[in-house]
Amino acid sequence: MLRPWVFPMFVGCAALAIFAVSHPQPASARASFESPYTLTQTYNAALRLVRVDLGLEITERDPSAAYILFAYRSSEGGARVVPGSIEMLDSGRTVRVVVQLTQMPRYHEQVLSDALAKKLREEYGDPAPRRNKFESADAGIEADVPASE
Repeated sequence: MLRPWVFPMFVGCAALAIFAVSHPQPASARASFESPYTLTQTYNAALRLVRVDLGLEITERDPSAAYILFAYRSSEGGARVVPGSIEMLDSGRTVRVVVQLTQMPRYHEQVLSDALAKKLREEYGDPAPRRNKFESADAGIEADVPASE
């Protein structure tokens, strides 16, 4: 004998499962890497990658805030265009680069991220060693001792 509460619970679970399958949430993944190049070099390379190499439309950009917004069109997606962004944050010794294509699978972001890292190496060669701009110069012990005559 079935209990009277089993059927409504079964219907509720089935409805929830159908809703979850028919209304997928967009992926919120992102790909990121640490660039050993300067913020200016990284920003300019990202701009050229998006506009020149990939031929994508740039919808907004700000070199002082170090971000690029663009309309991404995948070669496998046909005419589908989704918003994308590349953000850069200078942490002193490296530049953190974050690539986001929230409506695409994560591997699209990783491909763009890898392409930018490759472009930086090809265009600028080995990165010059960078001193952390947030560290102050150390005057050393000798700075406290007055010069003897």
